[in-house]
Amino acid sequence: MTIRNYSVKGMHCASCAALVTKKLSALEGIVKADVNLAAETARIEFSGEPMSVEALNGVLEKYGFSLIEEAPPKAAAPEPVADRRASKKQEKLDELHRQKRQVLVALPLALVFFAVMLWHGAASAIAGVPHFPIDMESWNSITLLVSAWMLFGIGKPFLRGVASFIRTGAASMDTLIGLGSLVAWSYSAFAILFPTLRNRLGLPHESFADAAIVVIGFVLLGKYLEARSKMKTGEAIEKLIGLQAKSAIVYDNGQEIEVPVEAVVKGTMLVVKPGGRIPVDGVIFSGRSSIDESMITGEPVPVDKREGDPVIGGTINRQGAIIFTATGVGAETMLARIIAMVEEAQGSKAPVQHLADKVAGVFVPAVLALAALVFLLWLGIGTPALGFKSALAYGIMAMVGILVIACPCALGLATPTAIIVGTGLGARHGILVRNAESLEMLSRVDTVVFDKTGTITRGTPSVTNIEAFGETTTADELLALAAGIERHSEHPLAQAIVSAAKERHVEPAQVTEFKALEGVGVDALLGGKPVRIRKPGEADARPVIGQLQAEGKTVVMVERNDEMLGLIALSDTLKPEAKEAVAALRRMGKRVVMLTGDNRAAAAYMAKQVGIDEVIAEVLPSDKANAVRTLQANGRTVAMAGDGINDAPALALADVGIAMAGGTDVAIESAGITLLGGDIRKVAHAITLSRKTMRVIRQNLFWAFIYNVIGIPLAAGALFPLYGVFLNPAFSGIAMAGSSVSVVTNSLRLRAAKLGKSDRSV
Repeated sequence: MTIRNYSVKGMHCASCAALVTKKLSALEGIVKADVNLAAETARIEFSGEPMSVEALNGVLEKYGFSLIEEAPPKAAAPEPVADRRASKKQEKLDELHRQKRQVLVALPLALVFFAVMLWHGAASAIAGVPHFPIDMESWNSITLLVSAWMLFGIGKPFLRGVASFIRTGAASMDTLIGLGSLVAWSYSAFAILFPTLRNRLGLPHESFADAAIVVIGFVLLGKYLEARSKMKTGEAIEKLIGLQAKSAIVYDNGQEIEVPVEAVVKGTMLVVKPGGRIPVDGVIFSGRSSIDESMITGEPVPVDKREGDPVIGGTINRQGAIIFTATGVGAETMLARIIAMVEEAQGSKAPVQHLADKVAGVFVPAVLALAALVFLLWLGIGTPALGFKSALAYGIMAMVGILVIACPCALGLATPTAIIVGTGLGARHGILVRNAESLEMLSRVDTVVFDKTGTITRGTPSVTNIEAFGETTTADELLALAAGIERHSEHPLAQAIVSAAKERHVEPAQVTEFKALEGVGVDALLGGKPVRIRKPGEADARPVIGQLQAEGKTVVMVERNDEMLGLIALSDTLKPEAKEAVAALRRMGKRVVMLTGDNRAAAAYMAKQVGIDEVIAEVLPSDKANAVRTLQANGRTVAMAGDGINDAPALALADVGIAMAGGTDVAIESAGITLLGGDIRKVAHAITLSRKTMRVIRQNLFWAFIYNVIGIPLAAGALFPLYGVFLNPAFSGIAMAGSSVSVVTNSLRLRAAKLGKSDRSV
């Protein structure tokens, strides 16, 4: 089995992605095709040798799509990957700018003609409303010219949708928009340009060209907003690629030589100095250090390393120079594997199928068939009763009325307007939504998975316990001594001790001759006597130490002149709102899981504090993604909340990724939802926002369709045999405008929605 990744050109709606998936999956030799609309990619599994791009495009191009194969990443060359992504991003930016220019022209025109359409409708139906100051004949001519420019200029993609439907039978939202706009414009052009023939046939004078302007203008706005949200899709990968070191220092016979990282091969001896980034994976040959591995583990406390310990490319060497042997380079490093996992997770996401796109394939041919059938019925049944001329006039009016009233203006507005208002409401409450897919999927989530560090906890260590041994030293004296020593160190634990002294208004002791002992602790002199802060050893066995370590706390011992004075325990602490956030999710009936790279004892202790019963601990980034995958395989719809680089694969793989705004850029770019301020109560609020928004979208779709359900039979002449009443096509335009007003008004109700009693605007 062979897997290849491709960029897909020409997709612009969920039905496009579904069509590409359908056509590729039907080809012999293809086991599976995953098409991602947001990333505009396709991941194809072949049973044997992959088909050529030319053969694949031979199938897709007649539907308006094409594939470009993405070359597999080289083993040790991150730069070409970055260059390739930069080129793709520039293409998307150019397309986005083109769409923006179109919207800036089309939307104001749509708003103007929409307002005039409503004015005409009101003047015809309501007594006392003045008529439009420009005479109808002149205004209709202006409308025809503007709509011709709109339809045959920036509306060409919609016309191509009609042509594609005629050629292949494959329908999309573009087909609906193009067909309705084209019929409205064509009849208007006939009525305006051939008035004598129009009058001879007894056809109405009304123009429907303004419908084409309104539909195209609003739909282009929706497409632009969608394209803008999709721009963020690849930024998570770009951030990860940016973490890769660009160079490495080779240690060769006592000499240090800087080389590009892609020149490093397995077995090379490398040097990393304090503050440097470790270029590739390896094993320490000599030296000791404290290494910040938070980008991988998510844990804020640096890890002490010595000879024989592994090091991970992309992590930061905080203290001491080390020499290590490269064991994993290029695509074999853990960071490269994380990049691959994020890419795979993003590519494997199935696009959400909106109801409007699902019905498009049935709705278009059904409307066409109905319009043709009604026309023939008027000719066949109406001619004997009314005469051919009257039957022909009624038949044409019925056909035009059906197609005009079926023009999907409200259908095109149903989702974008609700999403615009819903995302605006979320932003006011500190919930940033990247795309409509994430907002929609969040309403279906039944399981919420929390990372521990930086999500449920604050993400930084702080002093939790000070235990003075004996009666000669108080807790404040112990803290003063420790702060006096540690204020000379840049270690995060040292900074936490100094911060604790400040908070308690304890003056640090004055020490001299500070010295850091790699992997052991720190030394200094106080009044000429040695003082030391160190890790507890086997000889320091005390019940209190074991108890504190069982709670996941880091313990340091403080001694003076070889006398043990006491201990200080430090730990990451819970966010004050964590317990309330978990309780809110439980009330909503959600399953809550903690997922962490921390040890089981510490994870279980933290989980108990916030009311989480299910804990998955001691997991690497790949294990986090696998845990999410397992939940999904068991039928769960999963939201993953995290903040670290190590969470990125799981965030990307989850049905909805939720990132803390104070977390890493990579986590934020991998997620569909970002919570400002790191307040995890907003997870429940985001779910509420999603539910309310989806409810409004369903209501909008109802109103969009109900006008068609009621209006199409009326436009066809259903009342004529009983009451002699025939719906003039002009009223079809009014009904279409009314459905749009209903949709927009209903969406605006979201602005007043409440998301949670504890929610705060930001």
